[in-house]
Amino acid sequence: MNIINQVTLRNLKENKRRTLVTMIGVIISVAMITAVSTLGVSFLDLLAREHIATNGEWHIQYKNVTSEQIEALERELTPESIVLASDGYAALEQSVNEFKPYLYFQNYNEAGMEQFPIDVVEGRLPQNENEIAISETIENNANVNYQIGDQLTVQIGKRVSKMDGTTLVQNNSLLREDETIMEELRINEKKTLTVVGTIERPSWEPAWAPGYTVIGYVDESALSENRSVDAFVVLSDIKGSLFERAEAFAQTYGIEKVNFNNELLRFYGVTKNDNLRMTMFSLVSIIMAIIIIGSVALIYNAFAISVSERARHLGMLSSVGATKKQKRNSVFFEGAVIASISIPVGIVAGFAGIGTTFAYINTFLQEALHTTEALEVVVTPSSIITACLISIATIFISTYVPAQRASKVSAIDAIRQTDDIKLTKKAVKTSKLIRKLFGIEAEIGLKNMKRNKKRYVATLLSLIVSIVLFLSVSYFTDSLKKSLELTKDDFQFDIQISSNQLAQEELNAYTKLDYVTSSTVIEEIRLETLVSIKNVAPPLKKQIEENDFALENGVFPYYVVLQSLDEESFHAYAKEIGVNPEEYMVQKSPLAIVVDQISYEDEASGKIVQTKAIETKVGDTLDLYMIPEDNGGHEQIDREFITTVEVGALTDKTPLGTQAALLGGIHIIVPQSTMDKLELDGKPFVYLNSSDPLATQAAIESLNDMNVYIYNVYQRRQQEEQMIMIMSIFIYGFITLISFILIANIFNTISTSIGLRKREFAMLRSVGMTPKGFNKMIRYESLFYGLKALGYGLPLSILTMLTIHLSVGYTFDYGFQLPWRAILFVVIMIFVIVGSAMLYSISKMKKENIIESLKQENI
Repeated sequence: MNIINQVTLRNLKENKRRTLVTMIGVIISVAMITAVSTLGVSFLDLLAREHIATNGEWHIQYKNVTSEQIEALERELTPESIVLASDGYAALEQSVNEFKPYLYFQNYNEAGMEQFPIDVVEGRLPQNENEIAISETIENNANVNYQIGDQLTVQIGKRVSKMDGTTLVQNNSLLREDETIMEELRINEKKTLTVVGTIERPSWEPAWAPGYTVIGYVDESALSENRSVDAFVVLSDIKGSLFERAEAFAQTYGIEKVNFNNELLRFYGVTKNDNLRMTMFSLVSIIMAIIIIGSVALIYNAFAISVSERARHLGMLSSVGATKKQKRNSVFFEGAVIASISIPVGIVAGFAGIGTTFAYINTFLQEALHTTEALEVVVTPSSIITACLISIATIFISTYVPAQRASKVSAIDAIRQTDDIKLTKKAVKTSKLIRKLFGIEAEIGLKNMKRNKKRYVATLLSLIVSIVLFLSVSYFTDSLKKSLELTKDDFQFDIQISSNQLAQEELNAYTKLDYVTSSTVIEEIRLETLVSIKNVAPPLKKQIEENDFALENGVFPYYVVLQSLDEESFHAYAKEIGVNPEEYMVQKSPLAIVVDQISYEDEASGKIVQTKAIETKVGDTLDLYMIPEDNGGHEQIDREFITTVEVGALTDKTPLGTQAALLGGIHIIVPQSTMDKLELDGKPFVYLNSSDPLATQAAIESLNDMNVYIYNVYQRRQQEEQMIMIMSIFIYGFITLISFILIANIFNTISTSIGLRKREFAMLRSVGMTPKGFNKMIRYESLFYGLKALGYGLPLSILTMLTIHLSVGYTFDYGFQLPWRAILFVVIMIFVIVGSAMLYSISKMKKENIIESLKQENI
């Protein structure tokens, strides 16, 4: 090691505080990049594992393939595995459950038994085509007791609708019209099968499915040219090109239908939707750019805040004959020493922080969501390499700039720091208004900041970056959550019960069943209202103008979903949206709540659009008519007038069990008393939430009332609630992580800045500044820093948020709203953190001797 590097090392050791603070800045930056990238990758990994645990793992599905096409699949796509599957239905004659009259045979090869979630309760899974494993719910629900070793002779076929001849699948409930079954079983084969095991009811079997799942076996070696099966392909290398490759293969080998597991592929960052892909890539690019800029600022500030001290050291080297190259190499060596220690520590700290966070929330996650999957720290080479490269590049820049500047000035100027300290009258000039309003302490504080412009700018830049980073991340995560809510089905219930034959009073009995935790009884009727063209939803108005729709006297016919709630449910709903329910009970003319906020998927653009359903306001009236029958194309339509309702409230919330209307319709809510006065014959619905939805469904089915239709959506609702919960954990974890990092950054920057001003503060105390005046000066410095940082940081944050909103706009269309709560939080916290950091640093200095502080060279 040459003498210059030895001197540099000694200087680092002597200036322990400055060296430690610089290292902390680098460690925080590296930890932030590592933690954020790891958090995102780990979150997507959890979603993928949760999806696989529930629905099985596959990426591409080819329908009805032959043995030759399967061989071509293995040869050309080189998959990790191919799951072969077939299905069919057989009548379960002994079943006492009128809603489930079938056995549903889902047959897999050995790979399918592994790739799809099947839990064996007793016995084993089938190993040849003459064996089956049956669901335990057959005995529990259908009262059919099959034992292991029993033989079943069944006729297997397809369910076909009697009305239009379409093939029905497991997602289609039993097709009925009143008490008449409107489907038939078309038999393809007859088989004798042996029961070899019992399985739990599969998670992928819908609660309303008409068949009990039976697992069978597909023998690959027994496939003939005339027999086709479905092929589920699991790829080892998942890339965006898989869509084109899969479709090209299907076209080449004459496969009629190919499907993709879009939800799982999306968790791997792969999607066929160009708008969604653009949204994903642009959002990731923006947030990573913000994080990289923030990390660059962190590391640069760690060096730049003490640049004057390093410049003096370089000036001393120059005075004893060091060349420009030696000085430059000395600075690079200093950066290399700091990097070699800080970068590994930062990476380990990032992983350790994420691991600790995951360990803390995993227990809550699994208990709240009833899931067996947990967040795991996923270490990717890209996150480590990215963190290292960014840190190395930033350290190089941070060390190169001061080295270049110091090499261009004389040794005397570098030692005196004339380039850093500005003592001209113009440079430190302040407004007379500052002294008049705040006193001489505020003026001294402002002059102190202007006197060393580089240190002041470095501290200010750190605050600005912290503001932009926090608000951008907050808006980014809010956009993710809003986008998820727009795409999810609006299921607020577990079970829906309806009937064309039973009256509302008769359906009320189902609200008293065991396990029911909450219920709503709704009567619904479809009507029509005529809306002036100026009041229709903006997207609809655009469609009308573009397509030149013919309007009746300048009005557009809206469909109306008029729903009445039972008294208890209406009171709860009215209070939820903030209106007085009693006002809706005593009105002579009907008073209604209108759901005026809707979201829908625009077919032309492929976007999820959020918009107003209708342009109206409280106090306006709507005339309701019966929906007219087809009049054979005559221009004049005779409408039967029903009533006029007054808009009592506008809301974006719907009652339990209901969904907002689509574009061109509105959703109107009234109490049951209003519907009774109108004497309208609506269709009754009962919506239930249950602590055990399957048990509640079994209780309903045990009544054997064929006039009742049951729709159980608890599984889908549970999955969506899990997704929102996981997303919320990710969001708040992300924001908390960023907040801690930014607070550490501000404390680090300000404490370093204060530490470098020891002699300056000692001088002020030596000439008579009192502790009260000193504290007053620090308070005003904190105020100046905060106001200046907010003045630059808030506009930059808003600009960044607009950019994020435009990126989301590739897939989702909703209005831009500023996150006022986050902005208010930032405004308050920036002053609290800056003030606290300054007061903390000053409190430590007050204990030091003035003479020693004036003499001190090293920090």
